[in-house]
Amino acid sequence: MVSDRSDGHASARTADAALVASLLSGDEATFMRLVERYQVAMVRLAQVYVRDRAVAEEVAQDAWLAALKALPRFEGRSSFKTWLFHILVNAARTRAQRERRSVPFSALTGADDALADDQPSVAPERFHPDGQPYAGGWITFPQRWDHLLEASPEASVANHETRERLLAAIERLPSSQQSVIRLRDIEGYPAEEVCQLLGLSEANQRVLLHRARSRVRQALEAYFAED
Repeated sequence: MVSDRSDGHASARTADAALVASLLSGDEATFMRLVERYQVAMVRLAQVYVRDRAVAEEVAQDAWLAALKALPRFEGRSSFKTWLFHILVNAARTRAQRERRSVPFSALTGADDALADDQPSVAPERFHPDGQPYAGGWITFPQRWDHLLEASPEASVANHETRERLLAAIERLPSSQQSVIRLRDIEGYPAEEVCQLLGLSEANQRVLLHRARSRVRQALEAYFAED
């Protein structure tokens, strides 16, 4: 298993090196493929910091320009995608500070996350109390919604509405939690890369992700309870 992982990392580094070489040679087709692959995700992540979509698109454009300028200095210590998104996050933070619409990520453990620290991720009444059989276990298990996200034609309307509710719940999260859950659960980043990208410790990343998932679950459970 270790060998397979090492081989995978080596293969990814080789692919990134070829990609960078192609970009440095001025291959416009390679650049356009990258834009098609990452632009939507970059704009979504930028909107965590700058809520206006037009501004987020400008941030993504600035990130592309900054990446092309910095490309000769790419050393391959992280994947090209992680490197690119790190540039994006820095550009978004700078723009947010300039427009006074947000705060730096390092300060986001303040007002909005301080409240989260004082509240349990899941309401205590959802569990059996001490002194009773199954103490600490669920009284009623959380409702599943993943089956509603499956792309079956007969459920397309319900799926669309559920996805909209899901994204709305994510957008109401504190910015730090929102960044982590978007990268982990929407963009599919592994924990290690999210830590690198956002400058988080592994423990902090786990806590933020747990809180984010718990809040989103609560919001969706309330939505399903309306039916």
